Amino acid sequence: MPNERLRDAILRNGLTPAAVADQIGVDPKTVERWITQDRTPYPKHRHSIAAAVRQSESYLWPDALSPQRATRVAESEILHIYPRRSTVPHDLWAQLLEQANNQIGILAYAGLFLPEQNPKFVPTLVEKADAGAIVEIALGDPECAEVAQRGEDEGIGDAMAGKIRNTLAFYQDLRGNDNASVYFHQTILYNSIYRFDDEMLVNTHLYGIPAAYAPVLHLRRLSGGDLFDGYANSFQRVISKSKYVWP
Repeated sequence: MPNERLRDAILRNGLTPAAVADQIGVDPKTVERWITQDRTPYPKHRHSIAAAVRQSESYLWPDALSPQRATRVAESEILHIYPRRSTVPHDLWAQLLEQANNQIGILAYAGLFLPEQNPKFVPTLVEKADAGAIVEIALGDPECAEVAQRGEDEGIGDAMAGKIRNTLAFYQDLRGNDNASVYFHQTILYNSIYRFDDEMLVNTHLYGIPAAYAPVLHLRRLSGGDLFDGYANSFQRVISKSKYVWP
């Protein structure tokens, strides 16, 4: 049975089996067999291919890693755990944004702290989008029941919807940019996700507690892991159900 995941990942990255073979130093027919016969490459080749197509080894070859090995790799994706979002260094947010060149994503209810604590945050987003980076920002729909419930749970009522509208005002400069999209979602968020290429800050949510006082995981994607990709896939599922603020 063909490995359609591998075939699709190669094509989506503008590669061919011959190009992959040349990049990792094997015969093109070997790559063809990995695809058409679902042969499993050696670990060193799996790592190189996964890095080239920006997918995890566990996605491309689900049976290649033992559960124990997959767990150890996933644990290695965690660079740091902050007990509160407010303890994440301000310069880390700026550093991650500055280093990102391909994909920047924000999934939150409001995330007002980002443009408030860094006046250069939105201008930098505009620069990144102008240079070709894909910028996706999903904010809670201020009219939806989920946002109202979150405001009630935190004891701030309608202030949550007001924070979202304030945040949206900061992002007006992204309007009309072909590489930037701002959405409203109507999702019960279990985490707020801030992605900068292959690094991510995941702000866990605690019932009745403002996000600023909840823990944050700093993740870095590894080709053999699936923790980063799990959150990235969650992000995309929310985006797929969201509506454009500015169609």
